Amino acid sequence: MAEDFPPYLDGLNESQLAAVVNTEGPVMIVAGAGSGKTRVLTYRIAHIIRRGADPFSILALTFTNKAAREMRDRIQKLVGTEAKSIWMGTFHSVFARMLRQEADKIGYPKDFTIYDTDDSKNLIKTILKEWNLDDKTYKPAAVLGRISMAKNSLIPAEKYIQAVELTAEDERANRSRFGELFVEYQKRLFKAGAMDFDDILVNTELLLRKHADVAHKWQHRFKYVMVDEYQDTNMVQYYITRRLAAVHQN
Repeated sequence: MAEDFPPYLDGLNESQLAAVVNTEGPVMIVAGAGSGKTRVLTYRIAHIIRRGADPFSILALTFTNKAAREMRDRIQKLVGTEAKSIWMGTFHSVFARMLRQEADKIGYPKDFTIYDTDDSKNLIKTILKEWNLDDKTYKPAAVLGRISMAKNSLIPAEKYIQAVELTAEDERANRSRFGELFVEYQKRLFKAGAMDFDDILVNTELLLRKHADVAHKWQHRFKYVMVDEYQDTNMVQYYITRRLAAVHQN
């Protein structure tokens, strides 16, 4: 091990060390199961803090709350209580936190309600009943799944109903009113001051894209952006991450 690296990095092998100490600029770490991926990410964040970065300027995104908790605990053992200031969590938890500060910019109350899957299904069931649509044809779980697919592909309801290919698929599935149902579902969520899980990401992307002042604020807040299991990001997660990292490129 090169002597100019601090002793707390002594337990890393050569490849892990390279991933930890190369902190400036875009980096992708390719790691198989059991190769110490979480260890590398943990030490990388700790190393950035030990080099003088404000923990508050670090954004670390994970796919599970468990992963975030474990990583924060490990980092805390390396750097102390400073680890509590890192913006770390799942995409949904982190961006819900951001939206609590900014939601009024896109017409939502800052104390917006978050609908879980059951809430969303119940709203769909209510609309189906009011419209006298068969819930065997328009199965709430399937309807919600298709809405989720559209949102994560950044296709809002108003664009969905204009998309010939998508509406043709609905026709073939005997769900010709799906587009209208999507529009109504979204209207009722908005009227209730509520977002579903997918809206948390969609509205974060919208906020950063449409409001340059908000984008500027958060781009300068986060000097380092790290994503665990990056290969699993979908389109909306990718666009948010890319936009947030646009200034510092770390």
